[in-house]
Amino acid sequence: GVPDKWIQIIKHVPFEDWSMGDLVSALCNRRYSEKTISYSESHDQSIVGDQTIAFRLMGAEMYTGMSALEEASEVIERGIALHKMIRTITMAIGGEGWLNFMGNEFGHPEWIDFPREGNGWSYDKCRRRWDLADATHLRYKSLLDFDAALEKLEEDFRFLCSPHQLVSEANEAKKVIVAERGALVFVFNFHWREAYEGHKIGVGMPGKYTLALDSDADNFGGRGRVYHDAEYFTTPEEGGFNGRPLLHANL
Repeated sequence: GVPDKWIQIIKHVPFEDWSMGDLVSALCNRRYSEKTISYSESHDQSIVGDQTIAFRLMGAEMYTGMSALEEASEVIERGIALHKMIRTITMAIGGEGWLNFMGNEFGHPEWIDFPREGNGWSYDKCRRRWDLADATHLRYKSLLDFDAALEKLEEDFRFLCSPHQLVSEANEAKKVIVAERGALVFVFNFHWREAYEGHKIGVGMPGKYTLALDSDADNFGGRGRVYHDAEYFTTPEEGGFNGRPLLHANL
């Protein structure tokens, strides 16, 4: 399933070697018109000693590096960015419904372990630290705010129930995936180092496009490199891009 695929990639494949085609294949591997619930992680990654996606991405630095009052380390910055992108792309093209498991919304750092003989009937891990997401000085709040924005995106555009789903690009060299779902165009830059200005995208309809959600926004723990009030117009270029109306975007 998709959660196991994410763990396999994160655990065994270096960031620079992630295959965009492999990701797309795993996320779209379902029969047409058969409705599927998508999720990036479940209780399997959160119960009895296994690691959540957030902890696999950031490790023990989550205990010392999640303060928003200081500069994020490379591990924390990359982990937070990937946590948001993994959830977004899974929701965008992974199915017709979206499932959260308690605490994964904000990157809970630890597992759940109910009292049992094997842990001495301990209650130590038998809880979720919701206070972490409530603390304004911690980066967990940014992750929770992003999750709320992602849910609001679905409320506003109802893309999950749209039959229109198209992955128009899976660029292995640039580590870029472009996908359409309903009226939205999702653009993901998985490159561990590069940002792109004026990246060419082929879209379904000519006209004006605006930004609906930015995972790199500073209020979501990003660097705020994209101008939110910008309007993007398709270019009347002969042939367009891959035979479709051409749009330029900054990634």
